[in-house]
This record gives sequence, C-alpha cells and structure tokens, in this order.
Amino acid sequence: MSWAHVGTVILAAFLASLVEFVEALTIVLAVGTTRGWRSALIGAGAGALFLTVLTLAVGPALQRIPLASLQLVVGVLLLLFGMRWLRKAILRASGVIGLRDEAAIYAKETARVDRVPLVTSFKAVTLEGLEVIFIVMATGARGLLVPAAVGAALAGSLVVLAGVSLRRPLARVPENTLKFAVGALLSAFGVFWVGEGLRYPWPGEDLALLGLIAGFTVIALLAVAAVRRSAAHASPVHVRRHP
Repeated sequence: MSWAHVGTVILAAFLASLVEFVEALTIVLAVGTTRGWRSALIGAGAGALFLTVLTLAVGPALQRIPLASLQLVVGVLLLLFGMRWLRKAILRASGVIGLRDEAAIYAKETARVDRVPLVTSFKAVTLEGLEVIFIVMATGARGLLVPAAVGAALAGSLVVLAGVSLRRPLARVPENTLKFAVGALLSAFGVFWVGEGLRYPWPGEDLALLGLIAGFTVIALLAVAAVRRSAAHASPVHVRRHP
C-alpha cells in the first residue's frame, strides 16, 4: 500500500471531519459565551466522553445507528432553543424589554451550571462526533482506520486550538448582541438538521448553513424594526385634562 494512498485517506478524513468539528465548535462557543462556559464545556466534555465510550464498546456497529432520526430530534430542540433566545434578543434590541446588567449576569451565568447550555453542547458534540466516526469508518475502510483516525484527530486538535483562541474575543461582545447572533445561529442549525433528518437535499450541502444563518439574521433585524415601530405607535398619548 503506497504512501500516496495513505496520505489521501488522511487528507480526506481531515477535511471531512474539519467541517463537522467546526459546526460543533460554533455551537459550543456560541452557547458558552452567552450562557456560561462552565456548563457549555461540561456538556461538550460529556459528549466527547460518551462518544469515546460508545466507540470502544460498539465500534463498527455504530454504522447501524439511525443518524437521520437523531438529526431530526436534535434539530427540533435546537430550533426551539434558538427561536426562544432570538425572541428575547429581538424584544431587548427593540426596547420592549430592558437590557440587563450584562457584566453581573455574565459572571453569574459563568459561575453556575446551567442545564440548557449543558444539554445543547452535549447534543451538538454527540451528533457531529457521530458523523466524524462515520467519516473515519468510511474513509478508513480496507485496513486504513488508523490513518483515517489520525486525519480526524488532527482536524479536532486544530478546531480546539481555534476555539481556545476565540473564547476571549467573543466574551467582550455585548451579551444581547451575542444572544441575537446565537438565536439566529441555533435556529439555522436546527432547520438544517431537521432537513437532514428528513433527508432533504440541501443546495450546496453544509454551505446551505450560511444561507440559513443569513436568512434568520435578516428576518430578526426586520422584526426588530417592526416591533420598534409597533411599540412607538402603541405608546400612551398624554392628554392634558382641563379642570
């Protein structure tokens, strides 16, 4: 077996796994920045541990797991989370509800374990991790599982390093702005994974995520303008009463 063949397998596993790791990192970073790093990282770590144990225990039998059903369930949950966060961010941006003390609440959220980011990070890492496992098994067929695993591991290491470097800059962004972005992001991922679960052929495959994110962002910005206009018209008019 030639080194060119082995190198091709490593490169294929690296590039394919890189896409999945980046998708998982995007959700973990978004959730961790807005809801607290402790919970998000615990969820991500639990997802990674679950995948490791599952891989060691089950191995090739993982290929029989109905990934489409898992994508459908996770997609619906992410869509619900994303739309809830996006709704609150729209109301705050439009002035209907007041902004919170972001510094104090950010510190409080970071210090405690919050179930929502924990579960969201766990499911994102688990789903994308299962896809990485399938990629390794597919590209590493015929005795090349080790080179394929090396390619996936390199991709994972690169993405983790990128996540560590991005964590601090993201923490400086105002909380409501981040929640606005995260709401659009999770909603887009939710719709994408629901489509995947229903076996909808997305145009451009993973690139369709960019269009979904842009679409949710534009709709949310239009909603902010509409709510502001509606709130302005609904404001009480003070009429001077004559004695």
